Amino acid sequence: MRLQLYDGVSAVPQPAWPEGEGGGVFVGREWLVALEETGCVGGATGWQPLPLALERDGRAEALAPAYLKQHNRGEYVFDWAWAEAYARAGQDYYPKLVVSSPFSPVTGSRLLGRGDDSRRLIAGLQQVVDDNRLSSVHVLFPTLEEAEWLAAAGWLLRDGVQFHWNNQGYADFEAFLASLSRDKRKKIRQERRRVADAGVQVRALDAGQIGDADWRLFYRCYRQTYLEHRSAPYLNLDFFRRIGERLAGHCVMFVARRDGEDIAASLCIRDGAVLYGRYWGALEEVSCLHFELCYYQGLEYAIAKGLQCFEGGAQGEHKLARGFEPVRTVSAHYIADPRFREAIAGWLARERAGVTDYVDQLFAHSAYKTLAQEE
Repeated sequence: MRLQLYDGVSAVPQPAWPEGEGGGVFVGREWLVALEETGCVGGATGWQPLPLALERDGRAEALAPAYLKQHNRGEYVFDWAWAEAYARAGQDYYPKLVVSSPFSPVTGSRLLGRGDDSRRLIAGLQQVVDDNRLSSVHVLFPTLEEAEWLAAAGWLLRDGVQFHWNNQGYADFEAFLASLSRDKRKKIRQERRRVADAGVQVRALDAGQIGDADWRLFYRCYRQTYLEHRSAPYLNLDFFRRIGERLAGHCVMFVARRDGEDIAASLCIRDGAVLYGRYWGALEEVSCLHFELCYYQGLEYAIAKGLQCFEGGAQGEHKLARGFEPVRTVSAHYIADPRFREAIAGWLARERAGVTDYVDQLFAHSAYKTLAQEE
């Protein structure tokens, strides 16, 4: 048994990829290799792929999709305050090691393999940090079981909050609306009516129905929305084309058309019984179109397909009024310097108390009917 660092997921021999990885599409080989082959990671992106494998007889028994990071962009677990603290102390926080699916705030397995071997990966990650004098290593959006293993190894845990929708066996979208309080139900109907009254029609594409013209349209919309916010997109057209070819069965696209022209699109990823809302963009501004493409179309699709959950992406309190509910997420952090580790542990304890209060307040404003309202 030995630990092996690779210069990218694509460098890990395919027969050596851990069987039964259980991490889902976002840490699957096809997704991660597509990021590398299309230049979304590597090069000057600040994401240097450095997967760590635990090997036996030339085969990876476990693997951690790790990246050497020169910044904290695209992680969705924000540690700017930690980096600033290091800078004030005259220390380097970057480079750091991150175990994640780049640009994907999706909970899933991050230590791919069987339990005992995955635990050995934890010690291996710490060894990489210590041997190379890195500041830290961060495992983002692991499963709760993995978080328990990491905490047992002395890692610091950090809580976060996302908003997910859970299917209660709704027969259709109207049945879902009927479960909401009157004001929330009315608001959703008004928003959908605005889109329809603007002459917008939406079509859903999945199961290999997405053609190259659709990908080119989607990317124009996606890129335009980033440019309007004066930033550059993390992903490129080649990446979307590649996952469209290799992961066609996972891709679901909603395209909005008005006056014979396609004007907006959103992309979801379907993995098992879960639909993940990922990216969207528009070429024209239409009131409430974002809610229609990013939430309501996804909800209708999930109900029609009998999916259990729709994850609408990171953050967004506005999702609460549209039937999404707060869900705790977790990340785990190994801080090499004991002085910083102690200070960050205290900071996290205070933050955790605040997150607990925040979640309690969110549930108090749920969109769903209370027992009193049902009576």
